[in-house]
Amino acid sequence: MTGQPRLLLVTGMSGAGKSTVLDALEDMGWDCVDNLPVALLADFIHGERKTGQLVPAAVGMDSRSRGFDANRLPDIVRAIEGVTPEILYLDCSDVELSRRYNATRRRHPLARDRTAEDGIARDRRVTAALRQTADSVLDTTDLTPAELRDELRIRYGEDRDHPVITVTSFGYSRGMSRTADLVFDMRFVPNPHWIDALRPLTGTDKAVQDYCAADPGWAQSMATIESLLSDLIPRYWAAGKSYLTVAFGCTGGRHRSVAAALEMAERLRVAGFPANIRHRDLSSQPSDSVEDTRPDGTASEPGE
Repeated sequence: MTGQPRLLLVTGMSGAGKSTVLDALEDMGWDCVDNLPVALLADFIHGERKTGQLVPAAVGMDSRSRGFDANRLPDIVRAIEGVTPEILYLDCSDVELSRRYNATRRRHPLARDRTAEDGIARDRRVTAALRQTADSVLDTTDLTPAELRDELRIRYGEDRDHPVITVTSFGYSRGMSRTADLVFDMRFVPNPHWIDALRPLTGTDKAVQDYCAADPGWAQSMATIESLLSDLIPRYWAAGKSYLTVAFGCTGGRHRSVAAALEMAERLRVAGFPANIRHRDLSSQPSDSVEDTRPDGTASEPGE
């Protein structure tokens, strides 16, 4: 890290959580301002803030901000002297954004006289260039406000000498992990769902962990993945990658993937790479119809 204060541009899709992000950063001691006109950005950094102030600054801008131009904004931010600039793009699925607008009964700022879906589509087009040039993209689709705050504390709460690592579990039956950089499929292990005593449990329970570990391929696979990650993490950091999400998947996202994520997070911690843990589908209910699927999509038989 340099001795210069950080300047974080928080941008992205309207409704993706910009206000929550700025509130969380302010609680962590950042100097925050929302919807600042682009023309005032340099003055805010060098004029309104005390000269030489090392407090990191976060500026929220989106399609509503005066002077907003997704093509020019990255160059403007990165041209400001005396700070270490970074662009955080907040993304979210169209379905979830539409649900949020319907739940709050707010009008989309880019579709005052049309449906929220029209505004979301236009917003995605308007901000596309920013997403492509952002230093990091944070997808808030599956995050609660509390989980989003936890993620921000890990990312921006302190200086680091390696990427922010998140190890997550998910179920293929509910869709691939949207945020994963590396994905490992744990469906080669027999499914604990078909064991009566294990069905109501999850990968957080020792009985499920022991069942998974008893598979002949488990220990070797976990050791191989650990070795791969230990080699890649410093390389990602040297290449400028600040955030790394490692995802483990199984059919339902409750047993094998959870056990694998927990074990790998502990392995990485011992190796000197503390990891954040997130289980996307852990709270889902056991379901034969969900679990009754082979990796190739064909129906399986109970006990497999």
